[in-house]
Amino acid sequence: MKFGAMNNPLKPIIEEIKFIGKSDFDFIELTVEAPLTIKKLLQNKKKIMNILSSYKLEIMAHAPCFVYTADFYESIRKASQKEILDSLDLVHDFGIKKVVIHPSYIHGLGKHLDEKGKEEVKKIGYEFLSKLYEKANGLDIILCLENMMPEGRWLFDPEEFKPILKDFKKMKLTLDIGHANITGKNISLRFIELFGKRIGHIHISDNFGLRDNHLPLGCGRIHFEKIFSALKKTGYNDSMTLEIFSKDTDYLVLSLKKAREIWKKV
Repeated sequence: MKFGAMNNPLKPIIEEIKFIGKSDFDFIELTVEAPLTIKKLLQNKKKIMNILSSYKLEIMAHAPCFVYTADFYESIRKASQKEILDSLDLVHDFGIKKVVIHPSYIHGLGKHLDEKGKEEVKKIGYEFLSKLYEKANGLDIILCLENMMPEGRWLFDPEEFKPILKDFKKMKLTLDIGHANITGKNISLRFIELFGKRIGHIHISDNFGLRDNHLPLGCGRIHFEKIFSALKKTGYNDSMTLEIFSKDTDYLVLSLKKAREIWKKV
């Protein structure tokens, strides 16, 4: 298993890579997120690649999160979709082969729609996924679609992923174990049961089942041993990003140690 960390897009990318490398991670999950724009990343490409090489760090990517690809406003929707589509060009330019994507959220008044209206928004989201999938295939990039939280109104429940992964044969699942816990009962095991062979990436953090707190491992109530054991039984041995967003980075490093110990133990 390879363990990675995300860079904070609010901090200088070079310093973030150095920290991740010095902390003994195996890879960086590069966040293509403002204010760390595509332009800034391309301007620093040579430095980024050199530092990654010096620490023997591998690299994958996370497409923009804070965009509105199914927004009711067409101009906002198109601009948001362009940001993600353009991020795939960056991913390809960096030679990255795997990228995490979020499904289209239902924002604003969309949360108050009736079922017919919600289905229309999901249709917009599906059509964008199709466009994104086609471009990714052309660039030889694997898309890893992440399960979200209930408030997103789409692609939270494992059953919702069945038609998506059936239609998009090369698409993988990013199993976010923290997101799967925002119900009071973690549904990670159901995801693993249904899609064990389609899981292409893992996000881990802890919480108490109410909010996506991104707590250090052991600070919430997620039973990682049981989940890791189920993953191992599927033969999964790929990549896992620790999404521990504490101001004190010691907790991220401690969580890395815990994750490695749990994975080895189960």
